[in-house]
Amino acid sequence: MLSEKKIALGVTGSIAAYKAASLVRLLVKEGAEVKVLMTGAAKQFITPLTLATLSKHPVMVEFFNPENGGWNSHVKLGLWADLLLVAPASANTIGKMACGIADNLLLTTYLASKCPTVVAPAMDLDMYTHAAHQQNLATLRSRGALVIAPACGELASGLQGQGRMEEPEEIVRRLRAFFEKKNQLSGKHFLVTAGPTCESIDAVRFIGNYSSGKMGYCIAEELASRGARVTLVSGPVSLTARHAGITLCKVTSAQEMYETAMRIFPATDGAVMAAAVADFAPESKVEGKLKRGDGSLSLTLSPTKDIAAHLGRIKKKKQALAGFALEAANEYANALKKLREKNLDFIVLNSMNDAGAGFNVSTNKVCIIDKNGAQTAYELKPKPEVAKDIVDKLVSLKLGG
Repeated sequence: MLSEKKIALGVTGSIAAYKAASLVRLLVKEGAEVKVLMTGAAKQFITPLTLATLSKHPVMVEFFNPENGGWNSHVKLGLWADLLLVAPASANTIGKMACGIADNLLLTTYLASKCPTVVAPAMDLDMYTHAAHQQNLATLRSRGALVIAPACGELASGLQGQGRMEEPEEIVRRLRAFFEKKNQLSGKHFLVTAGPTCESIDAVRFIGNYSSGKMGYCIAEELASRGARVTLVSGPVSLTARHAGITLCKVTSAQEMYETAMRIFPATDGAVMAAAVADFAPESKVEGKLKRGDGSLSLTLSPTKDIAAHLGRIKKKKQALAGFALEAANEYANALKKLREKNLDFIVLNSMNDAGAGFNVSTNKVCIIDKNGAQTAYELKPKPEVAKDIVDKLVSLKLGG
């Protein structure tokens, strides 16, 4: 899986920098092309000559090479790489990555790169467990970075605990699995719905909800990152779809989302219905703007179409269909009822009683319920990580089998 992959390896100031030599050798042996970036502090632990010899490329430390007048372009390097691997990643570098600080070539390359980022931390136990560092790691994960957690053992300080950079062989194994996962859904096409719908009252007012669309967009990005072609049908949100494999269809109302989904779904391998579709809409839209009156205003609301249920009725045997349930009471029973009534393959349950979950936040805590009623509960995670769990479940259905 690493053959002909272009890997930019960032080496930072940690005693674990000596492991970078073995890491480069293993990556090259796997057929990868490796270009090494070092911070100034990293040169105190391992020489650029060692890594240049093993990688068969000059090691880049500064923006400008005074020896030959060459310029190391962080922009070109960021576009060249299929993967940016920072190993070892010191607490200092991880903190700067999380805060967007760009005071060396490695950090500017990180900010300029379009490729996935993998980080292998290495530091002392108390540094690793410090709340500030853990928050920095959570920030990187929320942006899609893969963090290869350090191993436990004897540390340079003499302490015992977690902080040792994972061994090069294990890092290479994780990279193989990462690239294998990128091709999991190659040739597949998925529909994803996201965000709220807005049901017009008049020309300036509407009925809506607090959905930010983050969960649906994260699912679309995760599907695309695994090789799928994704059609993302989105209600009004402030988000953008970044992956080239995503086609964005913008809609406003539940009716528009219904019509678009019904048109697209039959030609797909499956759908994830993550949108928060309004259950009711005004029976008629007032032209112009309603004026304030002396009395109260009454609106007559009618139910909107249940999009997931309609897709469940036309779902073919080899198609997958997943939905969401946001519940406040009798959560499992209500979610299971929705799953069966809508002919879903699984449903993602959110509880309104869980802090940090649900609408308009960057985290979520979900429980996936399958057709047999079996539950898999997950801890509170950033939404990109939750999207990975949901897509893993989708992959486990063996679509088309």
